[in-house]
Amino acid sequence: MVTFSGVMPANILPFKVDLSIDEPAYRQHLRWLADTRGVTGIVANGHAAEVSSLSREERKRTLAIALDEVGSACPIVAGVYSDGTAEAVELARDAKALGAAAVLVFPPTLFMWGAQLKPDMVVRHFGEIAEKSDMPIIVFEYPPASGIGYAPETLGRLAQMPQVAGVKDWSNDIVAFEKNLRALRATGRPVAMLSSFTMSLMASFLLGADGAISGMGSVAADLQAELFEACQKGDVEGARRINDRLDPLVAVFYAPPFVDMHNRMKEALVLLGRIPAAHVRPPLTPVSGAERQAIKRALEAAGLSR
Repeated sequence: MVTFSGVMPANILPFKVDLSIDEPAYRQHLRWLADTRGVTGIVANGHAAEVSSLSREERKRTLAIALDEVGSACPIVAGVYSDGTAEAVELARDAKALGAAAVLVFPPTLFMWGAQLKPDMVVRHFGEIAEKSDMPIIVFEYPPASGIGYAPETLGRLAQMPQVAGVKDWSNDIVAFEKNLRALRATGRPVAMLSSFTMSLMASFLLGADGAISGMGSVAADLQAELFEACQKGDVEGARRINDRLDPLVAVFYAPPFVDMHNRMKEALVLLGRIPAAHVRPPLTPVSGAERQAIKRALEAAGLSR
């Protein structure tokens, strides 16, 4: 059984001006993440990497790059983003063949039409991926309000599967987060609760999260790791100080429209000198000059600079 804990950033994916993958910039970004104290793994092909815009071959290539560059330093988890179970199985098999430590399984958008009322559909989806790929699985839990989020009882059923090693909880509701955490703990299985509640990360750490998977970790993995360490020690005052540094970043990255969160993180990485450009693939669009200035001010307020 693979066990996960600590801070696991979801990497962004740099593109060239022609929107092809910028491999040197990607390797540099991965190296910074892997070399950051407290980072215990990296998630490739997640939302932060604009996975919906990537072909199957591009997903295989970006995962292979991550494994080649930093796979010996930390586990690499591969995102499995698909609206069909059969394709999800194939993507999980790709990840296994390349050597990923686990797969992060996104919910199909079809689930918004009633998966909360038909948990057997969810169990079937994960059961087939587990059986046919035999990969360790991290379940991606969405906000209940999205219609795609799983009920605590459903998470409890999924956690009974031997291949399920963790849950990435993006419920964005601290009440829902606590219910999900209790449901996982009640199974008695070593299933990690990995918070993606980045807008209130400290609260989820203090409730007992085993770590975090976060796109914002691409920018602030060091601060997130310090926050997790302080919470683990019970150093609430120290955690508050770090949380205060993270707050301006949270405010600027997750401002409306929410869809631009990872675009903004790319701009932050450019301002920090970690990647050369913030190109995004359509239908995403670049941020405005005014927003770029707001990101710069947030980085300064957080004490981050080149």
